Amino acid sequence: MLFGLTLVFGLILVMNHFMGKMEKSPPQEVTEISMTKEIKQEPKKEIKKVEPKKQVARPQAPTPFKGLDTALSGIDLGLLGLDSDQRDIDDSLLGKTGNAVMTADLVDVPPKPIARGSFKYPPTAKKNGIKGYVVLSVLVETDGSVNQVQVLESSPSGIFDAAALQGIRSWHFEPAKYKGDIVRVWAKQKIRFDLS
Repeated sequence: MLFGLTLVFGLILVMNHFMGKMEKSPPQEVTEISMTKEIKQEPKKEIKKVEPKKQVARPQAPTPFKGLDTALSGIDLGLLGLDSDQRDIDDSLLGKTGNAVMTADLVDVPPKPIARGSFKYPPTAKKNGIKGYVVLSVLVETDGSVNQVQVLESSPSGIFDAAALQGIRSWHFEPAKYKGDIVRVWAKQKIRFDLS
């Protein structure tokens, strides 16, 4: 143990001796470095004009050929030469079409109201001076009665719907006709609610 202690002290003395010689060496030149921040100006942004996209002209649909006829409840099959007097197609091929329902734009004669019922103005809307309308889709039967009614659009929403549905059910229509036959048809009816 004594040996280790003398070894450590001896090493310390030797290191101090060499350190003293290093401190006595000539001084080195010191260079000074200074940094300055150079501010770069941002390049000016050029504003580019955006040109609107060119619209491609769509070709118009060609006019239909003469002699085309609608063979299946208002559906044009695009077949040439099927004139109504030369048609060899029997209606039995289509099956029973008595329950078919058409739309008002497909029939030859749309339904027309004959007897109109009255509409009860909702009391809260009348009290607050609210005006509006309801667009209904009405299923008119072959006898002219109203079978089903659906609300398509209303403004303001939900205020006049019940009154319009209740009032239109009492209406009676002249039935729609397609190729001389009376048909069931969905028709649109707009009901306006006004305080005047």
